[in-house]
Amino acid sequence: MNWILWALLSALFAAATAILAKVGVAHVDSNLATAVRTTVVVVFAWAIAVALGKHNEFRELDGRTLLFLGLSGLATGLSWLCYFRALQLGQASRVAPLDKLSVVLVIIFAAIFLGEKLTPMAILGGVLITAGAIVMTLA
Repeated sequence: MNWILWALLSALFAAATAILAKVGVAHVDSNLATAVRTTVVVVFAWAIAVALGKHNEFRELDGRTLLFLGLSGLATGLSWLCYFRALQLGQASRVAPLDKLSVVLVIIFAAIFLGEKLTPMAILGGVLITAGAIVMTLA
């Protein structure tokens, strides 16, 4: 499978996540809900790594890789805490579009920090995503 199919599957599962999480946070503290979700993710991810025999490669990871994966994990945790609280307080159909402004931020950050080209089409896409998020939030 190529990256496009994987990205579409990611979008499908992210959509399912929003709906399932909205129901899941209805009667529980959003931080506790995030902790439960994170525990499931950790167990699931390690089960996949072990099943594929990739857990043995952990020893080969260098300090820089561990640092950036760790920072990424912290950012993910903070994102999930904020997302679950937003879902608890707002409608999933309005929270999710604002959350997807992360796409626009990735475009900007990738240009600044990774040196990726900021093409006219990328700019247009970012503007359209931003406009869509605003429209969906005001709906």
